[in-house]
Amino acid sequence: MLFTPIVCAAILAREWRWSEGATLAAAFAALAAKDPMVILARQRFIWKTRHPETKAAAWWLTGWIAILIVSGLVLVFSWPLKAVLAMGLGVALFSALALGINIQNRQRSTLFQIASAVALTSSSLATSLSASGTVAPWCWWLWLLLALQATAGILVVHARLDARIASRSAAPAKEEFRHAAQISLIVLACAAVAAIVLRRRWIALALLVAVLGYGYDLHRQRNTEALQIPFTKVGQRALALSSLFASLLTLGLW
Repeated sequence: MLFTPIVCAAILAREWRWSEGATLAAAFAALAAKDPMVILARQRFIWKTRHPETKAAAWWLTGWIAILIVSGLVLVFSWPLKAVLAMGLGVALFSALALGINIQNRQRSTLFQIASAVALTSSSLATSLSASGTVAPWCWWLWLLLALQATAGILVVHARLDARIASRSAAPAKEEFRHAAQISLIVLACAAVAAIVLRRRWIALALLVAVLGYGYDLHRQRNTEALQIPFTKVGQRALALSSLFASLLTLGLW
C-alpha cells in the first residue's frame, strides 16, 4: 500500500527527478521508524523495567530520523511550501495516531487499518509532487482507486478471519465484515460502470478484476476446507491481485 502507489505514480509522471528518490527514501524511513518508536514509547509509558531492546530501538530510530531529515530537506526545496506544510502535517498526525494505536495494541482495528490504507496510498501524491512540482489530476484518481481497492481487501480479510474462527466452533460466523466487504465491492462495481461509460476500459477492467477476485474469496469463505488455507498463501494471492489491479489501473491512467 505504500510502495505500489509510488511506482505507479513514477511511471505515470513520465519523467524522473532526484526528488522522487528522496520521496522513496522518506517513505521507507517513515515506515521503518514506527517499530523502534513504539518500543521507546512503551518503555516510557508502559514498561516498569528497562527492556534490552530499548537501546537498539533508540539507535535505529536515530538512523531513520536522520534519513527522514535529509530526505525532507530535499523535498522542501522541491515542493511548493503549501504542499510541504500539508504533507508534513498529515504525516505527523498519522504518525501520532499510529503510535497511540500501537501502544494500546489496537493495531488490528479495522478503522485504523482503513485509515492506514488511505494514508499509505497517498504516497502517490508525494511522488507526483516530486516529479512535477504539483499533484497531477490523474494522481487524485490513482489515490482514490488504490485506497478503495485496499479497503475492500482489508474488509475481505476480516471477513475471512471471522469465518475461520466460526468454523472452529458451533457459533455462527459474524456477518458484519462480510456485509461491509460486499458493500465495498458494490462501490468498486459502480466505479467500473462509470469507467465504462467514460470509455476508460483499462480502469474498468482493473475494477472488475478486483470485484471478481474479492468476490470469489468471499464465496470461498463459505467452504470449510478453503478456510484452512494458510494465511501466508492468502496474503500472496492478495498481493498478486493488488499488483494486477495497480498495473491495469496504471495502463488506464496512462
